[in-house]
Amino acid sequence: MVVYTVGTFDLLHVGHLALLEFCATLGDTVAVGVASDEVVKLYKPNVPTIPLDERIEMLQALSCVDIVLPYHQLDYISVCKKVKADIFVIGEDWGRKPHNQGVENYLKGQGKKIVQIKYNPRTSSTKIKQNIIAQFQRNKDIEQEIVQNIWYDVVKKKHNKASTNG
Repeated sequence: MVVYTVGTFDLLHVGHLALLEFCATLGDTVAVGVASDEVVKLYKPNVPTIPLDERIEMLQALSCVDIVLPYHQLDYISVCKKVKADIFVIGEDWGRKPHNQGVENYLKGQGKKIVQIKYNPRTSSTKIKQNIIAQFQRNKDIEQEIVQNIWYDVVKKKHNKASTNG
């Protein structure tokens, strides 16, 4: 059985790994569709941090993944046909958009299975990005405080020197 799932897979993390390892328990072959930057722009505010070719390369390196295909349009049906998907694994944020309903109707009409999973609450690419930004901001604030303290010490020494010389 071929299990197919899709995603952005930006900043590959343990949540992605859990999803892909789960997919591997459902069938013999795991095929992964990776959203191109053009596709991601259709449903997320920012393009991925990691370029598409690198996201594909990282997924290909995982032992639980057999096939990795980029997709450049929100057309899941053509790839499901191409990989001969028996099971399509979707995330909890899978909406009722026309392209989503289209692939659901197609798969159900073919007697195929759709499995919806909950995301790993431990992490997400968005959380990782937020943590990086917060850490950068803390470091920037610390750096600014250090510079202010150095400047204060320099001014204080000049003032003390002027007072003792005056």
